[in-house]
Amino acid sequence: MNGENGRNDMSAGPSSGSANQSDVLRGIILDEQSVLTLTELSHVCAVQTGYIIELVDEGLVTPDIATEENEPQHWRFSGAQIRRARTAMRLQSDLGVNLAGAALALQLLDEIENLRAQVRAMGDE
Repeated sequence: MNGENGRNDMSAGPSSGSANQSDVLRGIILDEQSVLTLTELSHVCAVQTGYIIELVDEGLVTPDIATEENEPQHWRFSGAQIRRARTAMRLQSDLGVNLAGAALALQLLDEIENLRAQVRAMGDE
């Protein structure tokens, strides 16, 4: 575990057992308590920081701002916001959805999640 951000860097070789550097699989495991900066989030999503700023401007993701300053370099993104950014990115890249369409899709996904939670709560009564 990598201390302050709660991230693990994972490395695993391919099944062939080759030690070739280009054959190494690398990834970052993020949990709900992970908090990333704008630069880290853009790296995780493999996009430019400008794209993340567009997502914030459109209301698709909301940074957790630790200070009164609303400057991008002070933004921190929670695990839930990281998931939203990646989902928006996939909607755009895989399905060709524009930002407005991605916002609508995320809103509907949130509503589905809320309704499922309500159904579960009713079942527990």
